[in-house]
Amino acid sequence: MINKYFHASNPLLLEEKHTMKKFGLMIAGIFLTQPCLASDNFTLYLVRHAEKQTDSKNPLLTQCGEERARQLATLLSTANIKSVYSTSYQRTMSTAEPLSSKEKIAIEHYNPRELEQFSLHLKERKENALIVGHSNTTPQLTQLLSNQKVDDLTEKEYQMLYQVQFIEGKSQLTLFNQPLFCGQP
Repeated sequence: MINKYFHASNPLLLEEKHTMKKFGLMIAGIFLTQPCLASDNFTLYLVRHAEKQTDSKNPLLTQCGEERARQLATLLSTANIKSVYSTSYQRTMSTAEPLSSKEKIAIEHYNPRELEQFSLHLKERKENALIVGHSNTTPQLTQLLSNQKVDDLTEKEYQMLYQVQFIEGKSQLTLFNQPLFCGQP
């Protein structure tokens, strides 16, 4: 004799299984997204300024550099950026400007000679941010934030995008290459 309540064709049992599946998925979803929802979790994106002209001490971006800056704004358009930081040079501000305009966020300036203090400021703010720097400062700042060794950039490298995620107080570094290649600036 087969117990009708536990039989697979019993509609009550099928409904109960379906409800339990939905409940299980809901609980799993809560646990999987919990680190993303915590207020102490945030992500910093660091880049060197885009390709620059070579005709002055404080040069503008080349056409390729302007395209890279627009591409960066597109790449980070869904990253929930709350702050944009740049040194006070034209090339860094021009790299930050497309995202700043798109998100309607004022560019905040930082001193590239005070990277340790600035890294503490970023960690205290605990918010998603873009930081635009230079070939000799971006790797150093990334290293201070991530506590990991970061290779220096050459004068010809513009494609690196550093992502430093802070999850439950721990940092994780991920390196990306922006997909734009222009040849000579």
